Amino acid sequence: MYSRIIRNDIAKSKLVTLTTTIFIIAAAMLVSLAAILIVNLSGALDSMMTQARTPHFMQMHSGEIDASRLEAFAKQNDNVEDYQALEFLNLDGSQFRFGDQSLTGSVQDNGLSVQSVKFDYLLDLDSKVIDVSDGELYVPVSYMKDDMIHIGDQAVIGGKEFRIAGFLRDSQMNSMLASSKRFLISKHDFEQLRDQGSVEYLIEFRLKDLSRLGEFETAYASAGLEANGPTITYSLFKMINALSDGMMIGVILLVSILVVTIALMCIRFTLLAKIEDDYREIGVMKAIGLRITDIKKIYLGKYAALAAVGSIIGYALSFIFKGMLLENIRLYMGESGSSSAAAALGILGVLLVFLAVIAYVNGVLRRFRKISAAEAIRLGTSQEKTPGAKNFRLSENRLLNTNIFLGIKDVLARKKLYTTMLVVLVISIFIMIVPQNLYNTISSKSFIKYMGIGNYDMRIDVQQTDHMSERTAEIIDSLRSDSTISKYAVLATKTFKVKMEDGSEENIKVELGDHTNFPIQYSQGRAPATESEIALSALNADELGKKVGDSITLVIEGQEKSFNISGIYSDITNGGKTAKASFNDGSTEVMWYVICAELFDPSLISETTSKYTDKFSYAKVSDIDEFVAQTFGSTVSSVKKASHASIFVALIIMVLVTLLFMKMLVSKDRYSIAVMKVFGYTNSDIRTQYLSRSGFVLIVGMILGTLLANTLGGCLRAQ
Repeated sequence: MYSRIIRNDIAKSKLVTLTTTIFIIAAAMLVSLAAILIVNLSGALDSMMTQARTPHFMQMHSGEIDASRLEAFAKQNDNVEDYQALEFLNLDGSQFRFGDQSLTGSVQDNGLSVQSVKFDYLLDLDSKVIDVSDGELYVPVSYMKDDMIHIGDQAVIGGKEFRIAGFLRDSQMNSMLASSKRFLISKHDFEQLRDQGSVEYLIEFRLKDLSRLGEFETAYASAGLEANGPTITYSLFKMINALSDGMMIGVILLVSILVVTIALMCIRFTLLAKIEDDYREIGVMKAIGLRITDIKKIYLGKYAALAAVGSIIGYALSFIFKGMLLENIRLYMGESGSSSAAAALGILGVLLVFLAVIAYVNGVLRRFRKISAAEAIRLGTSQEKTPGAKNFRLSENRLLNTNIFLGIKDVLARKKLYTTMLVVLVISIFIMIVPQNLYNTISSKSFIKYMGIGNYDMRIDVQQTDHMSERTAEIIDSLRSDSTISKYAVLATKTFKVKMEDGSEENIKVELGDHTNFPIQYSQGRAPATESEIALSALNADELGKKVGDSITLVIEGQEKSFNISGIYSDITNGGKTAKASFNDGSTEVMWYVICAELFDPSLISETTSKYTDKFSYAKVSDIDEFVAQTFGSTVSSVKKASHASIFVALIIMVLVTLLFMKMLVSKDRYSIAVMKVFGYTNSDIRTQYLSRSGFVLIVGMILGTLLANTLGGCLRAQ
């Protein structure tokens, strides 16, 4: 009997049933997609880093190394499982030629490497450790997406010809957020090209117990070992690799939660409309003695069937769309090896949507207890107790058309009825705006201020070269006499010792100079303004347990000096562990210089960058717009996909919700509509009233949704 009643009910309300099912499908699909993508990203990342045997601790170092001292330290430290020092041959981008193209415009530090024999392996696209032969070249997979390099092509590096044998995955430097890229060649070819560039060392350690990484970092710093370069740890490698796709998954997860909420509210619309249609029949069933649980079964059975069908279709659709969203993960990291776990978690997500629908419908149906059988049979519709809108009178109206006025007055008089639609519209606007705002934020030039880099036009890096100070002074003289340059700043990075509370010491890289010319965005506090202040990157602040207002002690020229922490900022440069200060120091060797410059005429950036590139071959000169595009390109692309999908979903939701609500309202107001017609209102008048109701709620929803997206949504973007 129940199944026949449910089939008849579905046949009588095909449009409402279809709309409700679509919402459940969308909710189930998005939840399943988010679950599948999370498992695949996590699995692929873990699989790649396991197969590559990514180092737990890596210290980049420019200059000579004392190999015997490093080896002695590794043997004496009980937590070291394995140790190696790999060579990375840094070459100028112009020395990499692929046909008629080169890497001159690349903002990356491109260099040559040989395959490791212990760990930190470079993998091919089948996730196998690459065995490279003489004359072969393996190219980082990030250059594969540019479609400028193909397998079998000829390449010329440092005047030597190579055949491109394939592309490689690098568990350290895969992401464009990593500032360096390793090209793989044989040992013989490496030795032939050694004199073409400068050698940088990757001092790497694998630990027996990763949880003791902090203790190991302290021991390395206290031993006074080589540290002329960024320090990067296993957790940071994972974060950099996962960031681009992780942001896309985060947007999908946010939208899926909101769509589930909207789906439940839309089910409330349709269910209340159905109850209004069946009001007299419900009264009859109660009058003849049917229990409330029996009446609820009829409605609950229908929505259980819709939820089951919608969940199954949604789950199937998630497998159709997952291929497109997994492309980037598979390219950069390979297969996850967790397909069964992803499918299982997807099923669990869909099951949660199904149970949420059933529980919510059961909650809405509790109102059957309040329905009076006699009143339902006599009146055939529920009777609302409305407080009215006493201060909103037609006699005092001078601005609005009568029908529009009556429509708005109805919304104000029956606020509770319209609240559900308003909430749905607010959430829909939120879904549209927040992902788009996130995309606009990370794609804008000013976004780099949130990443520890100032907002300027041209960046000149001087590193891994002899006589850095003299050569930097040469560039400064050129900038000073260049009429196209409006202002510039010179920042010198040095390594100092931090005195910890327990008496131990740790290394900290401090960028010295004037930080007010091209300020960055501080998550807390401000830039250092005096010589006794210092700002810390978020990673350093967390590791050192410091916050704004605390003090930190540095060892300078053998003396301990206390600094107040003026600000904390996010940073992606140099392993994310940096500091900024403005004090003078002549005792410590400079690791590298960064020269920032702003032009009077931004249209001359490309021309000026090319001029300085040709003039100062020992420096890396970057157009900051190109820097942003190359560094955040994949992240921006992932978020763009998610934001466009969010807008499409939100628009469909808004249209369907408005139609559903109007249908429910018309069903509920049948008696009122009949009365208005008796009093002479035309169909056009009544239509105008209902359009003004939905329009008024839509306008309020847009205003509230926009405010919410730019307040709460702003907090989400900041996170």
